[in-house]
Amino acid sequence: MIQAGYTPPRDLKRVSTLALAVGALFFALLVFGLLVDRTQFFHAYLVGFIFWIGITIGSMALLMLQHLTGGAWGLIIRRVLEAATRTLPLMLMLFIPVLVGLNQIYTWTNRAEMDQVPVLREKAAHYLNPAFFMMRAALYFAIWSLMALLLNWLSLQHDRTADRRFSKRLQMISGPGLGLLILTITFASIDWVMSLDPAWSSTIYGLIFVASWSLSALAFGILVMSWLAKREPMNAVVRTSHFHDWGNLMMALVMLWMYFAFSQYLIIWSANLPEETVWFVARKHGGWGVIALGIVILQFVFPFLTLLSRAAKKSPQRLGMLALLILLTRVVDVIWLIEPSFNREHFHLSWMDLVAPFAIGGLWIATFAWQLQKRSLVPINDPQLEQALAAHAGH
Repeated sequence: MIQAGYTPPRDLKRVSTLALAVGALFFALLVFGLLVDRTQFFHAYLVGFIFWIGITIGSMALLMLQHLTGGAWGLIIRRVLEAATRTLPLMLMLFIPVLVGLNQIYTWTNRAEMDQVPVLREKAAHYLNPAFFMMRAALYFAIWSLMALLLNWLSLQHDRTADRRFSKRLQMISGPGLGLLILTITFASIDWVMSLDPAWSSTIYGLIFVASWSLSALAFGILVMSWLAKREPMNAVVRTSHFHDWGNLMMALVMLWMYFAFSQYLIIWSANLPEETVWFVARKHGGWGVIALGIVILQFVFPFLTLLSRAAKKSPQRLGMLALLILLTRVVDVIWLIEPSFNREHFHLSWMDLVAPFAIGGLWIATFAWQLQKRSLVPINDPQLEQALAAHAGH
């Protein structure tokens, strides 16, 4: 029998303290930026918020996927994903500056400017207005919070009682929960990012965020697991076969993201409608075009070619480094999605765009590490755990 005793390593306390210090330092820089350029501060802050909320919600998607499908890959990484979902209260608090800066971030808050265009006037009247925007955001966070609460509470009860009814309930809620999550991610991405260009729309935009947020969460989870695999007690649990499974899932998500992103580009560019192509035009001129090419290479081409190698997927070090590369590229991708909306005529990149993800990230990682210390690193009473470890023992 698998024995209890999968206590998180003490190093997590140092990680939490260090991350908090780094976050505080970068937040101090952001406050300085706020005093220097208030508008740019809110633009950069949105970049940092979107990146880290993506890991939080993406972890919830992967968690529900694991409860639905089972498998060793999800059992071993489950506690990391659960801890990531429990950062949601922090992200709710960090959403407040976005609400404070609505006028600096979103042009649709200027009703006089929206009324000049009939289509935008209708959007402002029925959808894009501050009151309805805040109501929808409250609904998203309420749904996500309820999901996170259920997933974590049922998992904890199962751990304490070993009652299989709780694992069945987790499976039952994960099916409709995953569908609801995709729906809320779609509307959140439309509200928080796509509406930066209120005259532009894309029907596949939400699915791009579903894929990219899930990819961010998996990359973060792999990076954490490659760190834990070097330390007790997980060095006796995590095997190369687990990393191989995560590598396969990462390849699937990389391909899914590219499929959605390229489909959007192909459909809009082939239609060649000015009101649709203007979004891509702003993101392919000057430095943004170079950045777009870099994103495609570092978030698809290089990971795809690397993950074709079985040896690369089985190496915790190589897969961890690839996960780190994807996370850094994801930050650049979020900047590429957001920043050109504010500077359509020329390339502009502020130092605050790079500082904000580290500022919010420091607080996020500190909270994550604190939450990860609260539970056993392995779901010890899961009925599939012994079988999963035994099945991978010979790999």
